[in-house]
Amino acid sequence: MAKDPGKTEKATPKRRKKLRSEGNVAKSMEFTKTCTLIAGFAVMYFYLPYACKKIGLYWVECFKNLDENIITPTAAHAILWEFVTQLGIVCGPIVLVVAISAFVALRRQVGQLWTTKVFKFNWARFNIFKGLKRIFFSADTFIRLLKALAVAVMVAYVPYMFILSQTSVFSGLYYTNAEGLAKYLLDASFQMIKYTMIPVVGYAVFDLWHSFYQYEENNKMTKEEVKDEMKQAYGDPVIKSKQKQKMMQVMQQRMMQNVPKADVVITNPTHYAVALQYDPTLCPAPVVLAKGVDKVALRIKDVAREHGVPIRENKLLARSLYASVEIGQPIPEDLYKAVAAVIAEIWRLKGKIK
Repeated sequence: MAKDPGKTEKATPKRRKKLRSEGNVAKSMEFTKTCTLIAGFAVMYFYLPYACKKIGLYWVECFKNLDENIITPTAAHAILWEFVTQLGIVCGPIVLVVAISAFVALRRQVGQLWTTKVFKFNWARFNIFKGLKRIFFSADTFIRLLKALAVAVMVAYVPYMFILSQTSVFSGLYYTNAEGLAKYLLDASFQMIKYTMIPVVGYAVFDLWHSFYQYEENNKMTKEEVKDEMKQAYGDPVIKSKQKQKMMQVMQQRMMQNVPKADVVITNPTHYAVALQYDPTLCPAPVVLAKGVDKVALRIKDVAREHGVPIRENKLLARSLYASVEIGQPIPEDLYKAVAAVIAEIWRLKGKIK
């Protein structure tokens, strides 16, 4: 499938969650099959001698007195059913280990996932022309074909070389009894399988990496798609900016309404302005009613002049109050002395104190 050059951004968490809910996840079936093969061959290597011995003893027990017993249809059915039962008991652990290995290998790749959307009927899957195009003119199909050819070559070449290395042993097998021949064939088969699994494991690891890489590439998003998703999740940035601006305007209006209640406005003298109110019955420390910089500071001073609120210039104090106190909060203790001096001066001028 040709890649869209415009899709340069990695899939967002929301996009990944949606793909996962649809059953679209990154996984390598070659890696899963290789894990099951390794688990199956390993359990057979250690378990097969015991299984063969158990089956052999069962057949010996069944047929040691065969010439003395009359085989009836009922007896033959019972013998066959007993053999199937014993075979199931013997082969059960092998099947169980293979099933568990397949589950673990797939679970490690996919994680916990259960969805019914993969069974949803889709008419697009029955488009013959798209299907033929996907089969004969798709880069993915070509890559899968190369993978299959690589596996076939590896699986054929390694046993071929192993058999050539064993040709010198074949002549000696003529003088070996049945038990020795069976033991040699079993050991040789496991050796051949072991050497064959080495390139297969390498290919499985490569396919695992390629599957996850291809999944990431196929699900990349354009910058516009990322922006649209951000708008849906957090709102349009333009609208949010306007909302924030409107909110700031409302806050400033409320703040300006409180300036006439202030006892003093401390300035810097043009950039900063902080309006303070001190009422011991409401709060033991002066409270910041309004503060602002530049245009807002000028507006605070204009409102203060209109309502006769004293304005005092103190550069260091104005900057400290603006930086350390929020609107509606009392001033910190380290500023008590400086603010008290300003308020005391104003109260003396108003005749509140001597």
